[in-house]
Amino acid sequence: MKLIQLAKELDVSPEAIKCFIQDFDLVLTDCISANFEVKEDFEKFIRENVDFLKEYEKDLDKKKTVEQIAEKINQPKEQIEKAIKEKNIFDNGFYRSSVSSYGIDNKLGGNYKFVYDYFGNKTSLQQRDFIGYRDLFFYISGVLEPFLNPQQIKDWGINKPAGIILYGPPGSGKIFWANKIAEIINYQFKEVKKHYLGTSFVNGNQTSFNDFLLTMMKNDRVLLFLEDFDEIMMQRKADNDIAYTNLETQEIVLHHISKFESENLLMVGSANSVAEIDEEILAPGRFDVMIPVFPPNAAERAEIILFHITRNLDQDSLLYKILKKNHADKVPFWSDVASKMKVFSNTMLIDFTQSLKKRIKNAYQRTRNENLIIDETLLHGALRDAAAKLTQEYLNLVARFLTDVVINNFDDFQKRVQDIKTELQTYQVVEEPRRAIGFQNKQEKDE
Repeated sequence: MKLIQLAKELDVSPEAIKCFIQDFDLVLTDCISANFEVKEDFEKFIRENVDFLKEYEKDLDKKKTVEQIAEKINQPKEQIEKAIKEKNIFDNGFYRSSVSSYGIDNKLGGNYKFVYDYFGNKTSLQQRDFIGYRDLFFYISGVLEPFLNPQQIKDWGINKPAGIILYGPPGSGKIFWANKIAEIINYQFKEVKKHYLGTSFVNGNQTSFNDFLLTMMKNDRVLLFLEDFDEIMMQRKADNDIAYTNLETQEIVLHHISKFESENLLMVGSANSVAEIDEEILAPGRFDVMIPVFPPNAAERAEIILFHITRNLDQDSLLYKILKKNHADKVPFWSDVASKMKVFSNTMLIDFTQSLKKRIKNAYQRTRNENLIIDETLLHGALRDAAAKLTQEYLNLVARFLTDVVINNFDDFQKRVQDIKTELQTYQVVEEPRRAIGFQNKQEKDE
């Protein structure tokens, strides 16, 4: 059963169920599939606890003060303020409806055993569709709702987007999310290769990007993925030189984009930044949906490391045995090193795991000892290798990405913006004060 159908049957909003999943830190794959089919255990939980969920939704929709929250959940006011001050959503003395008293209570150690009894056997990392990013997944699902619920078009006149831009620093997983979007809306994923742009010859026949696009529009339910979207769709200025092929691609896309929705075609562009994209491309009804793809936070980094360090390993493999003896087959082992990987991309995390595997293998071959300790030397060596891609250019792209998010998507991702801003500040270079030119008097010298 689809989430929207179950919610309608039980008279609970889908949005409340999504917030509940996030507030209680439930694994998405234990609750719903990528196309929003409700999992059996989660459906059972919702049906048996519908009264609690209705109370949860009622609380979620209500503006409330710290004192009202404290009285409702019987928790100290000071702890409640501490638990939610990071969210930066205090408004005229009232907390907005996006704050749940029950979610705060859960974070402060409230007894919600009845929730977790249903999810005691969590899906292993290796079996999950993806790790973390629940907020991004639900944001994307909201954007895609016209594809999933045609009634929206009829009831509210909300049309399917013709174009979506996924923007974020290199290595953050934009192509992964493009594939995930295709999976959610059940469209065929098709990447636009660079040689498709402009005019080329295939088997002696001349073909062009216009021919390719017309062919794709004749197919049913196609998602076209175009990398380097910010470069190809760059705004024309006197001081930049845009390749003729890119200008031609812009004109072809603008000519056909009004037909994308009726032809069941969705184009998704991948960009490092949206700041320099031509305004005509971003106009309403074109590429007016922008989705930020963030580097993983500290908790997600630990899970991603564990996923990749154990990927495709049999339990009787040497590496798995060494990991298990070090308790490195569990997330907590990786939390410390993950906390040091500030603003690392997904690609950098994969580089870390590959380097660490090689270092563990080399250490084992020297000692032949299955009781090998994964110590700081091994971890820091792999961390140093992975940090090779943490260049000033990359950090500048992260900073520019933050500016883009603040302009386009801040309200939906305030916590992530603040977290990345804090992490990015650790790399800022503090310049020593420059010595003044000329003679200094005694007071200046003392200062």
